[in-house]
Amino acid sequence: MDRIFLSPPHMSGKEQQYIAEVFESNYIAPLGAFVNRFEESIKAYTKVPYALALSSATAGLHLALRVLGIGAGDYVLTSSFTFIGSVSPILYQHANAIFIDSDESWNISPKLLKEAIVKAPKKPKALIITHLYGQVCKLDEIITICKEEGIYLIEDAAESLGATYHGKQSGTFGDMAVYSFNGNKILTTSGGGMLVSKNEEWIEKAKFLSTQAKEDYLHYEHKEFGYNYRMSNVLAAIGVAQMEVLESRVSRRREIFERYQKNLSQIDEIEFMPEIQNSRGSRWLMTLTFSKTNPQKIIELLEKENIESRPLWKPMHMQPLFKDAMVVENGQSEKYFTQGICLPSGSSMSNDTVDYICSILKAAL
Repeated sequence: MDRIFLSPPHMSGKEQQYIAEVFESNYIAPLGAFVNRFEESIKAYTKVPYALALSSATAGLHLALRVLGIGAGDYVLTSSFTFIGSVSPILYQHANAIFIDSDESWNISPKLLKEAIVKAPKKPKALIITHLYGQVCKLDEIITICKEEGIYLIEDAAESLGATYHGKQSGTFGDMAVYSFNGNKILTTSGGGMLVSKNEEWIEKAKFLSTQAKEDYLHYEHKEFGYNYRMSNVLAAIGVAQMEVLESRVSRRREIFERYQKNLSQIDEIEFMPEIQNSRGSRWLMTLTFSKTNPQKIIELLEKENIESRPLWKPMHMQPLFKDAMVVENGQSEKYFTQGICLPSGSSMSNDTVDYICSILKAAL
């Protein structure tokens, strides 16, 4: 049978039409009308006033740290249970990461966050939280802590576009936030990201830095260094088409999660990633843990059936790259990593495909 991928792109049908318009205009290079349209569509959907289309969400996090004045010797608090792209911008700025473990929500623990602030060698300047697998963090508690301590809050909403908390979109609570449009995300442009904020000055500064920090002269004049971080007009055209169907994609992924849950709910050793109160997750990936079975055996079994699956993120504090970094841990994220698995959840999946995957798991368990 054809391979069942974890989270393949799901096109709307309008992408090629919009790309053709880009080619007709000959604005193939970065910037153009569709970059503007894509930014406007994100602003309209999230209700955040300022947005900047970029080459990746990682680039957005890098710009956020630089705009907020975080540099060499500074400390940045961050989720440990996340993807490396959430953390590498801290290294770009020669700052120091302080990793914070998870709680029962799988996301960053507010309790350990407080502990990390007390234990930090000096006062941290910022916190990067990851809304893991499309599920939002405990934002009420986290926002309160950041305000009390005078710490910038940056949301890594790369995996959670379409998720909400108290009816507000993820990525609209902090000082700055990023979304990802990588090939496996709910909304994909093949590669790309968006930096958003309520602060116009910060977004304008980020825009300046993202286009090589060129001063306002006819010739190329530079007083500081910048980056080549802006999004291509071609990719933005794909993004505009994808935004037109975003809500239906989120709804379908939630339906798929619920179908998995219904199919597998009788298996005692399985636990699904929870959804905290007053939130709606995007359910970007279908994630669960086993209390008895080694997930590697399930991954190998599914691979024999040409079905892609993978372990949950390996916590950053367990990575060789960060062996000397400070961490405040309780063992939760390590447990999730050793016991957990991601299953196919693409919005183009049929119910029959979900049922087929579940039948394999039922037989194995």
